[in-house]
Amino acid sequence: MGIVKALEMDGLDCRVLFKQLGLDYASLNDPDARFPQDSMTRLWQRAVELSGNPAIGLNMGKVVRPASFHVAGYALMSSQTLVEGFQRLVRYQRIIAESADLSFRLLDEGYALILTVHGDHLPPTRQSAEASLACALGLCSWLTGRTLQPRKVMFQGAHPVNLEPYKQAFHAPLVFDAPYDALIFERADMEAPLPTANEAMALLHDRFAGEYLARFSESRVTHKARQVLCRLLPQGEPKRDAVAQTLHLSQRTLQRRLQEEGTSFQTLLDDTRRELAEQYLAQPTMTLLEIAYLLGFADPSNFFRAFRRWFDATPGEYRARLSGMPVPVSDAKTPVYTERTP
Repeated sequence: MGIVKALEMDGLDCRVLFKQLGLDYASLNDPDARFPQDSMTRLWQRAVELSGNPAIGLNMGKVVRPASFHVAGYALMSSQTLVEGFQRLVRYQRIIAESADLSFRLLDEGYALILTVHGDHLPPTRQSAEASLACALGLCSWLTGRTLQPRKVMFQGAHPVNLEPYKQAFHAPLVFDAPYDALIFERADMEAPLPTANEAMALLHDRFAGEYLARFSESRVTHKARQVLCRLLPQGEPKRDAVAQTLHLSQRTLQRRLQEEGTSFQTLLDDTRRELAEQYLAQPTMTLLEIAYLLGFADPSNFFRAFRRWFDATPGEYRARLSGMPVPVSDAKTPVYTERTP
């Protein structure tokens, strides 16, 4: 719920925003739920548009708590030092996010927490990385009980027009157009004992985090297959053998793993198309023909029929409902599309 609190600080109604983007607001209460990075990219983009604040991601540093990171956060909190805590955070990072990689290393100038955010189809926004850096620093200050000042903060993004929010958030020298996003800390700050340290609890949280990570990793076939489907759909309807080959699985193993996770290849394909259709229709510049092709429908009339099955409405009716506009008369019946040529 951290991102909701961060966006609400700028007056945004997150329930409405999530609905407009086709995101399930209720899943924020599910610690196992994950949003695709492209969905987060669209969320940040829309948040910037509505708020007029390109530094809105920095709000995350004001609302973060160890509980924001679930069991990984508690493991960090019970660590002896921030060095030990960040090593745990790197170890358990997949519990927190699927689309970001953290590394923590000792450089000549100090300890560096380096972040890399990966996009799916869309390049990730600077707000996503800035929110993560602000989160990490906010967590440090919460754990140490004092305002921790990094030695340096590095951003891949360009120099912002308004530097003041960055100065207030980090209280440190700022480097833009950097090769990576990172926080550089003084060794003494990272190696100082934490007031929340508890070795017995750290070991217990390690066990819980390890078990959670093992369960989560085992159930990731559905997530991985969904990512492959998202990549393949614009090329036409993906076949099960192509997805299995991409995942280095046999077709039989893929189907078995999906069944164990409560789904099937055809159901996953249908669900993925439906979720993407919601996201695409929330983008007013995308035409229905473009959406049909991006969802892998060689015949757009098949997209129209599938959409009626998913939402009991035509795509035009659904889009009009999102925007609050009258339903277009031309969409009252199945439209005629031009077939895509090979």
